[in-house]
Amino acid sequence: MPAIQLRLGAFSAALAILAVTSSGALAQKKYDIGATDTEIKIGNIMPYSGPASAYGVIGKTEEAYFKKINAEGGINGRKINFISYDDGYSPPKTVEQARKLVESDEVLMIFNSLGTPPNTAIQKYMNAKKVPQLFVATGATKWNDPKDFPWTMGWQPNYQSESRIYAKYILKNVPNAKIAVLYQNDDYGKDYLKGFKDGLGAKAASMIVAEESYETTEPTIDSHIVRLKSTGADVFFNITTPKFAAQAIKKNAEIGWKPLHFLNNVSASIGSVMKPAGFDASQDIISSAYLKDTSDPQWKNDAGMKHFDEFLTKYFPEGNRIDGSVMYGYTVAQGLVHVLKACGDNLTRENIMKQAANIRDLELDGLLPGIKVNTSATDFAPLSQLQLMKFKGDRWDLFGDIISGDVGG
Repeated sequence: MPAIQLRLGAFSAALAILAVTSSGALAQKKYDIGATDTEIKIGNIMPYSGPASAYGVIGKTEEAYFKKINAEGGINGRKINFISYDDGYSPPKTVEQARKLVESDEVLMIFNSLGTPPNTAIQKYMNAKKVPQLFVATGATKWNDPKDFPWTMGWQPNYQSESRIYAKYILKNVPNAKIAVLYQNDDYGKDYLKGFKDGLGAKAASMIVAEESYETTEPTIDSHIVRLKSTGADVFFNITTPKFAAQAIKKNAEIGWKPLHFLNNVSASIGSVMKPAGFDASQDIISSAYLKDTSDPQWKNDAGMKHFDEFLTKYFPEGNRIDGSVMYGYTVAQGLVHVLKACGDNLTRENIMKQAANIRDLELDGLLPGIKVNTSATDFAPLSQLQLMKFKGDRWDLFGDIISGDVGG
């Protein structure tokens, strides 16, 4: 009997040792290139120059936010090393910068690189290399394709969903509209246009009386606006990036064309579009939002807005508070920090995508109340809700309910 007890004792001791070593193995740190005990190396590509340079402030905001995170001790003790390059919104240059970040700088991921054509140019490369192309700064619908591109994930509500919401509004409120559309002649512009036509359905062919496309290399879009006015359209859908959006608003006012004006969300910034175009010229334009408007007094005592203001004061005093791109950069950087914290000590590229695809009802400082971040292994669209807004005075007025912009919905 004592011998059996002895054997049992030895057996349970062995089990105890096994349990300890197993949990020790589970707790072991796992790293891919770009992560160590002290550092997380993150790549980024922005148009600091060129036709979309108004968006460059997003990269500068993110850099400032990661400085704040580092000053507060980093993420699980690791400091973020943020390496951001300029591509001038030129896809060949984007390819060059992506290769440099992945192959020379050896980053763990590329985060929030901006623009539909630039990201399209590197999507296959990133997926072939199995490097996360995470939270890209473009709302193209194609980023939500986990089956074919498991290493690419979007961030903002997608363009087709957004333009479907405008189409629904027009069908309900202006059913006999004659619509003129101006769009950027690339994947970004065409994505918006497709969603808009899908939203109008069978009526698209009769309601859209004119479509004009422009190239980002054109210095001005004035001639397109003049042609669109001549069609007699009473609704205008303005699918442009900030520089051209401001030109369109200004030209409309100059030639006295006053259609019901819909402006895509990516150019709804007061600081970089509405103010340069002129507040008088911007009245009653309709757009949509998922982020809080920093110029809206309703958020004065909002906890999230207070955090944002503290960040600007301490880490990004040169940031233009009323530029929506600054709030965008701040919010998406918070989203990345959430993912990296969730990774714990398993900073592999695979785990980064796994955690990014497992976000549940995440609320961030800059998101409108009721809008939450949600992802899953089959849904790579973190944000899919919007609220319509109209420009009044010197700010946007939200109206209506939070609308889910799911393409299927």
